[in-house]
Amino acid sequence: MNILFLAAEAEPYIKVGGLADVAGSLPPAIQQVAGAENVDIRVILPFHGALQRQSLAMHFVTQVQLRHYPQPVEADVYQLEHTDITTYLINGALLSPEAPVYTSDTGVDGIKYTFFSLAALEFCKSIQWKPDIIHANDWHTAPALYAIDVFADPFFSQSGKVITVHNLPYLGHGAAEALSVFGLPPATNSTLPVWAQQLPLPVGLYAADKIVAVSPTYAQEILTPDFGAGLDSYLVTRRADICGILNGIDYRLWDPENDPVLPYPYGIEQLSLKVKNKIKILQDFSLPAHADVILIGMITRMDYQKGVDLAIKALRSISDQPWLAFILGTGSPVLEQAVIQLHHELPDKVQAVIRFDPTLSHQIYAAADLLLIPSRYEPCGLTQMIAMKYGTLPLGRSTGGLKDTITDNHDPSISCGFLFENPAPDELAETLIRAIKTYQDHHAWKSMQINAMKQDFSWNQSALKYYQLYKEIYQYHHPLDKATRSNP
Repeated sequence: MNILFLAAEAEPYIKVGGLADVAGSLPPAIQQVAGAENVDIRVILPFHGALQRQSLAMHFVTQVQLRHYPQPVEADVYQLEHTDITTYLINGALLSPEAPVYTSDTGVDGIKYTFFSLAALEFCKSIQWKPDIIHANDWHTAPALYAIDVFADPFFSQSGKVITVHNLPYLGHGAAEALSVFGLPPATNSTLPVWAQQLPLPVGLYAADKIVAVSPTYAQEILTPDFGAGLDSYLVTRRADICGILNGIDYRLWDPENDPVLPYPYGIEQLSLKVKNKIKILQDFSLPAHADVILIGMITRMDYQKGVDLAIKALRSISDQPWLAFILGTGSPVLEQAVIQLHHELPDKVQAVIRFDPTLSHQIYAAADLLLIPSRYEPCGLTQMIAMKYGTLPLGRSTGGLKDTITDNHDPSISCGFLFENPAPDELAETLIRAIKTYQDHHAWKSMQINAMKQDFSWNQSALKYYQLYKEIYQYHHPLDKATRSNP
């Protein structure tokens, strides 16, 4: 089975958000559970400027030409060397070396990613490698699936199409013109809402055989008006084609026992060492080094989706309680300023670091007692899984992947975190107070830490579910193969 895996970013090459973790970890996990003799999975990425500035070992493979108005455009394809998974990079005049991975201009990104998506297809044709499964991720690579339907190229007549939705509201608004100049018309014959018929993600959903949401709960939530981004009515008609597969994490990268950036590595058997990481970070950032006061960590994109404003209001309302907080992240300037203001108001309780800092994030996971994730919605979320591995209890809203991964039965012997229902500061504050009281019961807290650290969110189970989905789609597109296997 040949599998083409398209993504805008992937570890360890280029990372902006959680998609990079998935695209870096899922393909090798699928190959492992399937067996290398059963699948040939190949990853294709845009040759972003940030990648061009790295010293990557690679070689030129070929050049392809794409239909484009008013004139065709060319794309160059390179293959990375010394990789476990075959990985290609696509470059061309429409992929500016100065541009970041994502810009605030969806029109500009639409041109870049439609170019990338169609170049990936042309590349497969140029090397005569027929993908049995084409796996797109989010709106950036959705045009590849739609193009197969539009152009009806016999080369892809038996290619199955999967799209993983990591964050449904990002539909590619503003990218309609990009589809048009590459010869992709609106999907007027579809049952999509009229306004969605020329947006990348909706037309990709329409073309896909199967739609994967990144958690079982999110797969149900997107069928509702609150979470469906205007597509809920359409998605309900596709209910049979939608499934939820929880993302995993790579424990080679996230393991407090073998984490090279931790001052004091520890595991479940050396849990007493965790507090040393806490004292160290409090001292380094001039917060009171109180080992017996709960340290609340928050590692987040500064976005209203992430509930940063809820966290600020809740923490401010319980400023008389015994807690310390460390907030790390970047994003909305308004929210960044609000976090800084909270630090100025409560300098002996709150530290704010406004930057993207992977090393510091590891150290906060190890140092914090509680990780705050008050998202208004959270398709999957990885931070709660990482936190649990580090013995840091997650406190999140009961939505999406947070609901699927955090067990909160109000019983420390069987719980591994804390959940609250509604995106309201007072409800979050109440749950924070409950966590603070639980922390003061050392036996209860340690019991929850051990429960958390024993959770298994490795990719193995999720990769197996993806592989089973691939096989189902493959059999649909290759009925004669199925008949032959059934009747040798």
